[in-house]
Amino acid sequence: MDKVNSSVVSEFILLGLSSSQKLQLFFFVFFSVLYVVIILGNLLVIIAVISDTSLHSSMYFLLGNLSFVDICQASFATPKMIADFLSEPKTISFSGCIAQIFFIHLFTGGEMVLLVSMAYDRYVAICKPLHYMRIMSRRTCTVLVIISWAVGLVHTLSQLSFTVNLPFCGPNVVDSFFCDLPRVTKLACLDSYIIEILIVVNSGILSLSTFSVLVSSYIIILATIWFKSSAAMSKAFSTLAAHIMVVILFFGPCIFIYVWPFTTYPVDKVLAIFYTIFTPILNPIIYTLRNRDMKTAMRKIVTYYLRSKKVSDIPLVARNSLY
Repeated sequence: MDKVNSSVVSEFILLGLSSSQKLQLFFFVFFSVLYVVIILGNLLVIIAVISDTSLHSSMYFLLGNLSFVDICQASFATPKMIADFLSEPKTISFSGCIAQIFFIHLFTGGEMVLLVSMAYDRYVAICKPLHYMRIMSRRTCTVLVIISWAVGLVHTLSQLSFTVNLPFCGPNVVDSFFCDLPRVTKLACLDSYIIEILIVVNSGILSLSTFSVLVSSYIIILATIWFKSSAAMSKAFSTLAAHIMVVILFFGPCIFIYVWPFTTYPVDKVLAIFYTIFTPILNPIIYTLRNRDMKTAMRKIVTYYLRSKKVSDIPLVARNSLY
């Protein structure tokens, strides 16, 4: 009985993405560059939304929050993964492992609901344009953001409620680059069938239901535009196609991993890269570089920064003579 109620595992060993030294050096450089781009790209979006008055609308308010979530989502495990490429063995403490599980489900759960909110915003803008300002007020957007964080918090706490007290008394090797819930629970010293059912009920249903709502909203939007001009249809389809691609890259791996966690596959850790790293770098590209107002705002910020840097590089005496 004491063995069941106590855990003797104080740390876990992460196998990472590859055991090849050459590949690990390549991954170190590759993911380091990706991480820097994720942080700078999403920070630029946040600064643009805050500083440019032309972007003070509900759509950009939600986009700024999405960029913040993407920064958080890319940061819960990526810095450690990058550092682990240069270290052996790749260990993580028990509390650190639990923290990773907490943050990954907090941020992914919140982003799922936030993406639904953004789809709802586009639905109102296209299908009910005359009522857009009244329906998508700043108060409504704030409530939607709060709901997304609340859903993420409830989601992750419900996961931890049955994970943190699991007995770990033997194997401690996790075949991934972070503590992934299905892989960690399989190391527990008890039958994991009930736990896997709980994962399906929690993570599986959340990812599948939000994905279904997103797809349904896109279908409704396209059906609405179908009866309008062909030019509007072509433009909307081009934009929504890019959004759908990001949604599939984000939700596809989540659904594959968490809807059926009974069997883990080597490809699972590769799929996890999509929603932890690739999606946070694609979101600012898809949602901003295809938007004229956002590109203008970001260009202003970059131009202002470059001008400020040029002025700061001028010697003080010469700088004073400019004024």
